[in-house]
Amino acid sequence: MTSLLISLAILIGGYFLYGLIVEKVFGIDSKRIMPAQAKADGIDYIEMPTWKVFLIQFLNIAGLGPIFGAIMGVMFGPAAFLWIVLGTIFGGAVHDFISAMMSVRSGGDSLPELVGRELGPVIKQIMRVVSIILLILVGAVFICTPAGLLAGMTPSWADATFWICIIFIYYFLATLLPIDKLIGRLYPIFGFALLFMAAGLLGVLLFGRHTIPDGFAEGLYNRHASPDSHPVFPMMFVSIACGAISGFHATQSPMMVRCLKNEKLARPVFYGAMVAEGIVALIWATAAISFTGGYPQLAEYMSSHTAGDLVHDISVGWLGTFGGILAILGVVAAPITTGDTALRSARLIIADFLGINQSKITKRLIVTIPVFAATFALMLLDFNVLWRYFAWTNQTLAAFTLWSASVYLARHGKAFIICFLPACFMTMVVVGYLFAAPTPEGFGLPIDLALLTGAIAMLICASIFVRYIVLYRKGRLIHEVSY
Repeated sequence: MTSLLISLAILIGGYFLYGLIVEKVFGIDSKRIMPAQAKADGIDYIEMPTWKVFLIQFLNIAGLGPIFGAIMGVMFGPAAFLWIVLGTIFGGAVHDFISAMMSVRSGGDSLPELVGRELGPVIKQIMRVVSIILLILVGAVFICTPAGLLAGMTPSWADATFWICIIFIYYFLATLLPIDKLIGRLYPIFGFALLFMAAGLLGVLLFGRHTIPDGFAEGLYNRHASPDSHPVFPMMFVSIACGAISGFHATQSPMMVRCLKNEKLARPVFYGAMVAEGIVALIWATAAISFTGGYPQLAEYMSSHTAGDLVHDISVGWLGTFGGILAILGVVAAPITTGDTALRSARLIIADFLGINQSKITKRLIVTIPVFAATFALMLLDFNVLWRYFAWTNQTLAAFTLWSASVYLARHGKAFIICFLPACFMTMVVVGYLFAAPTPEGFGLPIDLALLTGAIAMLICASIFVRYIVLYRKGRLIHEVSY
């Protein structure tokens, strides 16, 4: 119990203390004209109330990652709690806030345009492809799971296929319609369900008669059932993903940048939404351990069940039938409200780099139909395979985003260290994971060799960055930037 309270206090304190430092490093201009005002089009660039912008951003990023990812991540042991707390404050929230502010200063540009502006045209093209693949993966992954959960709560005629069709239709409308017409009106309802779920479980953990065997007293050693094939580093850092840092978030931020009224609201919306997601991940990680009774019991449960089964059992077992239904609806809302905006972001990214104006619905359809065709094709693949590729692609995108943010801050004479250190760490994670993961997911190398490869990759990237900064500050290198 004590560790849960301390973790919550650090997360909330991190928002007010480190979040303020990050905001001051970037420098907020409350008098700057925002993209929603300069490019208002009634479709994507629309001023919205700040509470709605926050709630949409929170629901965009709080998909299955902070729930399923936290459950699978905590199987590695108490190190998961440290990563959720510290990763959120020093990694994920910084990543989300800085990438959002870069978009603000470039008129609401999408992530590939932002990264390409800092890292060059070749990286821009890579980021375009990687971002679109990731967003379509999110759309595919976040259809099947909520459809399955809804099928378990409805009559037999409303099976998973029925709900997949309903969700697919909703995604299509949410991708095409003006953002304030469907997303802006439904998200408060979804938000209530998700917040009820988090608050309800936290209340049970704090005031119920439940033991929380966090395991800190026994040390941070790996508690995974297969520790040799699942080392804490780098596997845990990819498993938890959205609960601490996620490249997917940076694809969503420009969408909300286009609805923000003032720069001074960026920290509550972007840094704050990531801290809120970290709290959700912390609650689910704690609930998984408390409900099953410990790490060995959690491993035994997961050997014959899925994360979705555990979510159902915890929700109904702790909150009763009515509360459990609301909690499960919160879990259903999380992926749905991430999948719809993921596909909307894919439309915006494609439209940006092809230069297709999105004011007319016919032009939006030209972009949207191929995106949905690709999403449907990916849905035919095995969910577990989709999730693993989503998780690695997600973290790789975060590494690219952090490197571009480091360059941006360095070019503007700001303290780039706040992004440089997380960029180095995430580079080691994604490269190490790629070489350590079993084939065909990765190269299946021995863990020591994989970690060495990750360290070398990090040193190469850091060396290139340092050399760039030295040459740039000496005036021997010109960074061409067009806004």
